[in-house]
Amino acid sequence: MIPIELVVFDMAGTTVLDDGVVEQSFQRAAERTGVADRMPWDDALAYVRETMGQSKIDVFTHLSGGDRAAAERATAAFEGAYEEIIAEQGATEIPGARAAIESLKDAGLQVALTTGFAPVTRDAIIAALGWADLVDIALSPADAGRGRPAPDLVLTALLRAGASDVRAVAVAGDTASDVRSGRSAGAGFVAGVLTGAHDRVALTDAGADAVLASVVDLQPALAAQGLLPLAAVV
Repeated sequence: MIPIELVVFDMAGTTVLDDGVVEQSFQRAAERTGVADRMPWDDALAYVRETMGQSKIDVFTHLSGGDRAAAERATAAFEGAYEEIIAEQGATEIPGARAAIESLKDAGLQVALTTGFAPVTRDAIIAALGWADLVDIALSPADAGRGRPAPDLVLTALLRAGASDVRAVAVAGDTASDVRSGRSAGAGFVAGVLTGAHDRVALTDAGADAVLASVVDLQPALAAQGLLPLAAVV
């Protein structure tokens, strides 16, 4: 087994408390652009929940029936609404997330945050949390090519971190798309966490090596599998 050198975390629902913010932002975007008017509201909302973790432009392209211009307008409205809500309510970490990241870094690992949000929204969340100096890498689909469930975000994080092997990467996220992204990238360890959108069955069916209560449990899970660098377990 190859020791883990890089941990790639999702943001909303994994390291950052969602608390319905994504759905609130979607509702504001839908009201402002009419992007979901072609289908019943409950169906549109169900699709948003099903595709949590994926690139928002891809989600809105589906909802708009393939109208890319409409999807771009809706995505911009969504990002604007999310930033409004962050400004109104602030951003809150998943309990223990910062300490978990700090512990991984103290153990000699690099840490990346990935998201389906645009860079401007991603950076607003990181700034609101005061995490600018905490993580080594922060990526959006615009930085990598394709969003999840494609492997691009994980592979881009690998390249930027200079990790020796894709098997030296661990991935953790709260959605099936997060898990599939890690699996398709060839990551050495892929964990689902139960603090966000999808349940244990969905995460297991997507191929998670482990389903954890939260990111707090990731480092012990890696240690149990003998996947931490030797210096981290001495």
